[in-house]
Amino acid sequence: MVEPESSFLGFVASMGGERSLRVEENLGEGYVRLRVAEAERRQAKHDIRCAEDIVIEMLRNSRDAGAKHIYVATSREGDLRTITILDDGSGIPEDMQEHVFEARVTSKLESVHMDRWGVHGRGMALYSVRENAVSAGVVSSAVGKGSSIKVVTDATKLSERTDQSTWPATGVDEDGAIVCERGPHNIIRTCCEFAIEERSTCEVYVGSPSEIASTARARAARSIGASDLMFIDDMGELPVLERLRAAADAAELHEVASSVGLDMSERTAHRIVSGQIKPLRSVMARLTHRGGPKQPKPVDLAHDHRGLKLSAEDSRDFSRELERAFALLGDRYYLKLEDAPKVRVGKGRIVVTFDVSEDL
Repeated sequence: MVEPESSFLGFVASMGGERSLRVEENLGEGYVRLRVAEAERRQAKHDIRCAEDIVIEMLRNSRDAGAKHIYVATSREGDLRTITILDDGSGIPEDMQEHVFEARVTSKLESVHMDRWGVHGRGMALYSVRENAVSAGVVSSAVGKGSSIKVVTDATKLSERTDQSTWPATGVDEDGAIVCERGPHNIIRTCCEFAIEERSTCEVYVGSPSEIASTARARAARSIGASDLMFIDDMGELPVLERLRAAADAAELHEVASSVGLDMSERTAHRIVSGQIKPLRSVMARLTHRGGPKQPKPVDLAHDHRGLKLSAEDSRDFSRELERAFALLGDRYYLKLEDAPKVRVGKGRIVVTFDVSEDL
């Protein structure tokens, strides 16, 4: 039986042949189309089994593009799941933005990346993503300006975990490193496992399109000031992630967010500008904050005569989660929360109160 490490070394050695034997076409800009045999040596057929597989492939692409910050915006409407990945990596030349979704096209002729998910760099990942999605394409990118790539999947054709809101419970392994121990293998956990693996390389953020827009806008504000934006006539001159910071008002933020693949209403853009939608912590910051998400001991409300009691911290965390969930109704029915949701615990029940007004 061949050991995995030996197999990988043999694989790398096999790449040392003549360039002409590996390349079918030189596309320019450092990109090449590999010959079929070369793509096969790079573990030819990639199997996308679920939406979570698409997320990990996109994260690995951003990492290999040198991104230091990766934002995963995801939402679902009916059976359609939308995943938009934004990063501050090296970007994709305009004339390559369609080619990168073709089979065997890669910018990694002289390198491959072996990580816990296998070999990366054989020119099949984005091709496999598009083949398994309703649509997939580059929304915005340019050399040196990062990228935004948007993928839409159909849950009736490409499965995904039913629970897409639960964060994993974390622990530490025998070496003291943080690990995901329990929880559904959903998109959030995929991002968590990648963030842990690549914690020294990049920061990862995951949330709704509005949360990602708020977060990217806030982070860009730390690196660029108002004076830096005074002479910007074209948003395309800015890196993808910094365009959200440059938006002067809700109407412009709505337009800019749409141009980088973050779909939202103008009303939601107004909530971002007014500070109602708070920026997210990075995945690693959330996982390591006080040991990560706590898993309370189960309580049998029917038989525990002591009654259920929530700590103040858990009550606040629960209220914040409910506030984010309320955005669905708020957007559809033009409602505005007057205050944070109030959580009251009684015997055998938990009562939540939303104080709302019509946001006309």
